[in-house]
Amino acid sequence: MICREIMHGSREYEETVALRDDVLRRPLGLIFSPEDLSAEVDDFHLTCYDDEGNLLGCLVLTIEGEQRVRMRQVAVRPDLQRSGIGTSLIQYSEGFALAHGFTQMTTHARHRAIPFYLRLGYVPYGEPFEEVTIPHRKLRKELMKD
Repeated sequence: MICREIMHGSREYEETVALRDDVLRRPLGLIFSPEDLSAEVDDFHLTCYDDEGNLLGCLVLTIEGEQRVRMRQVAVRPDLQRSGIGTSLIQYSEGFALAHGFTQMTTHARHRAIPFYLRLGYVPYGEPFEEVTIPHRKLRKELMKD
């Protein structure tokens, strides 16, 4: 498995949009608008590929402050969920964030994904809320160098 950053607007980026659409948007009856995608131009786009170059998973990091970044749009191919790809991708994103000077990662986790993030050391804060028509919870993690 190879995790790496890709560039907004690239062929690889278009693949991540299709995966995020399949896994996160379409099941809720939502679609990406051109404005949604153009708003991601300054974000970090991280991916995991297999040895043959097939996209396995992706996520987006959005800068929230001088030392805080928000992880969003975490998507793993449905046939590969619960196989460790999401964990590897998030661990890669934490190292990536640290290397870029961020010391805290936040996320808005879908209710069913909260146990996954808790196992990775994320801590809930604030009250539950609804986003994209489903229950979510804010989570955060202080990032530290090994």
